Amino acid sequence: MKAFWTILLLIVSNSFMTMAWYGHLKLSQTKWGAGLPLVAIILISWGIALMDYCCQVPANRIGYIGNGGPFTLVQLKVIQEVISLTVFTVFTLAVFRTEQFGTNHVIGFCLLILAVYFLSSGK
Repeated sequence: MKAFWTILLLIVSNSFMTMAWYGHLKLSQTKWGAGLPLVAIILISWGIALMDYCCQVPANRIGYIGNGGPFTLVQLKVIQEVISLTVFTVFTLAVFRTEQFGTNHVIGFCLLILAVYFLSSGK
């Protein structure tokens, strides 16, 4: 159950961080967002990133083996990176619709999944 909550919180966390890092690029294409100064964009992004931290920190505390969770520190980081790239890909394809998802992306994701497997199988 701790693995489930860890992964769910990491997905939510990475969704907020992806919006904080890249959402402003889409916002700048809107009438309202185009006129915002960079300082305002930074403050909005920080507010969104705060939500990332509100999920990321508990995910790592729940999931870390030193706190009774199922994952080592390295496993947590690799899982987070896989989730981060997956969320980013879905966000990019859904929001921007200008990027293309190719065979090289599929191969790269398969290699990341293999990395998670190999890091999870050895102690």
